[in-house]
Amino acid sequence: MPVADRQRASLLMRARLFTWLATTRSACEQAGDPPPSVVAGYWPLPDEPDLTALYSQWHQNGIVVVLPVMQADQSLQFHAWHPEMQMRQASFGVLEPETSRPLLPDVVLVPTLGFTPQAQRIGYGKGFYDRTLASFVGLNHHPTLIGVAWDNANLHDIDPSYEPKPHDHPLDAVATSSAWFPQEPPWRGGASA
Repeated sequence: MPVADRQRASLLMRARLFTWLATTRSACEQAGDPPPSVVAGYWPLPDEPDLTALYSQWHQNGIVVVLPVMQADQSLQFHAWHPEMQMRQASFGVLEPETSRPLLPDVVLVPTLGFTPQAQRIGYGKGFYDRTLASFVGLNHHPTLIGVAWDNANLHDIDPSYEPKPHDHPLDAVATSSAWFPQEPPWRGGASA
């Protein structure tokens, strides 16, 4: 994708995600339920959707933004981030925040290389997210899982017969610049729901 198209698509994704979280938080507050307050993002690689401006907005609005830190067992922990924080380069050219006490997120934004209309995802093949998302189940922690992908990453447009692998962890939804797949995700009501 040309740079200008990537920038425009990233802007539209940021707007979609900002609106979803704001609407969800407002609905929770009206219902007297605890709203999502810890959101896990990711620091983008050059060809991934760039949500970093959204993280700054959320931080300014009192949302705790956490970013993944790779562990030796090929899982992820999520550590607090703020706009002035120095980032360090880790494996695969990924930037990570300085480590602090890991937090469990209420919402996880997952970089998604390819996806199905049913919100199955393909990542980059190392399994960090699949392992981490599967580990949440053992902790009885059930965050809302949202894939973030380019519109042209719909696997069924490329190969209609594609089937996810047994280890591929399903998501609640995938956000692109033009739509939600399969639909806007429901709020699960908190980490122990």
